[in-house]
Amino acid sequence: MTPPTRAELISHLVRTGIAGHVDTSRQNNLRHYRRLVQKDPYHQFGLTFSHDWTFSEVLALMSKRCGVVGDEEYVWGIDTIDPDLTVDALEAVADRMALAAERRERVMFATGHPNKLQGTYRVWKDALAARGCPVLTAAGGYTYEVTTERPPNRRFVVWRDDVAIVTDGHLARHSHHPFAMRAILGDLSDRGEPWPQLVIADHGFAGAAGEAGVPTLGFADCNDPALFLAEHEGKLLVTVPLDDGYLTEDYAPLRDYVLARAGLS
Repeated sequence: MTPPTRAELISHLVRTGIAGHVDTSRQNNLRHYRRLVQKDPYHQFGLTFSHDWTFSEVLALMSKRCGVVGDEEYVWGIDTIDPDLTVDALEAVADRMALAAERRERVMFATGHPNKLQGTYRVWKDALAARGCPVLTAAGGYTYEVTTERPPNRRFVVWRDDVAIVTDGHLARHSHHPFAMRAILGDLSDRGEPWPQLVIADHGFAGAAGEAGVPTLGFADCNDPALFLAEHEGKLLVTVPLDDGYLTEDYAPLRDYVLARAGLS
């Protein structure tokens, strides 16, 4: 399939709601920004920041980096992701993937949205592997307890097509937590094996990798400000703004655009 042009991709992002007017509501966005400011671990994604961000600062940065409405008086209704910012970030992702392919870097992929983004990551992983990039995995079967849930629930690290996800022992589960990526990096260290030279991930997987100093390309919705703050502070290379709740096939034009720009298609 011929990859889309930039204009065609923007049109697709807006038509689907991956960018433009998105399903993530304004009130949800603002609530999450406040929780990050209040240092709620669930919204920090395993990251620490150089100073105590205020709500106004977070909103201003999200307006600049993501395209949400910058007016603090706008508190209810539809919010937005700027599709040009999405594509700018995707192009940066493609350029860094091209460099990884040229250098045959060690790469790792992980997602807290296993039923949404895993398929896209798997295709990119296959493309980089075909160019000689070693694909790293570690800590398969590691478990941790989610104590914020009642009753507490256990999560398991699973590699599905060499993309890390977490499950409840049976089903793939959505996750913000950094514990899995911390365990993965720790397991590599314990075995005396090198860390990845590039991580492509989202949620706590991306946050924990960036916090540890691993070069990381992240993906985040407009209600998840942590990775955008981390990019601003230099802990992530790029954070791509997009609605992360769509079906795998909805991301196919985005996936193919990146592959084409990176010279990996």
